Amino acid sequence: MESMIDIEKMTVYDIDGVHAVELASFATPWSKDAFYYEITNNPYAHYFVMKEEEKVVGYCGIWIVMGEAQITNIAIHPSCRGRKLGDLLLGNAIEYCKVIGATILSLEVRVSNTVAQNLYRKHGFQNGGIRKKYYVDNNEDALVMWVNL
Repeated sequence: MESMIDIEKMTVYDIDGVHAVELASFATPWSKDAFYYEITNNPYAHYFVMKEEEKVVGYCGIWIVMGEAQITNIAIHPSCRGRKLGDLLLGNAIEYCKVIGATILSLEVRVSNTVAQNLYRKHGFQNGGIRKKYYVDNNEDALVMWVNL
């Protein structure tokens, strides 16, 4: 039997679970304090968590400024990947941006992360340029991708 997946607005009670996903997903993870600041003090930030049986298995952060949205981070815990959860979470983020009136959505992704790039292209994202040496852990370039909403 499939377990239930829920996507909801992130609260301070979700920070530990989100941080666990962050640590498992990124070479230079954000701190718990950074997430706390985002959801309590940043008026442009919109964060969502994906839960399975009340456990955080993924999250997505979006900044929305003057009708333009940018995904700050999106991740699914490595133990839950390969189940189309990223597809579901990204689709939710796109719909949310449309509902609140954003006209464009962008993000940066490692040039080596072809799995994520393919997911973004599936949702209509296009290549928009390169940010040289964007990632501080290894100086890898970032591919900027965007989609009109």
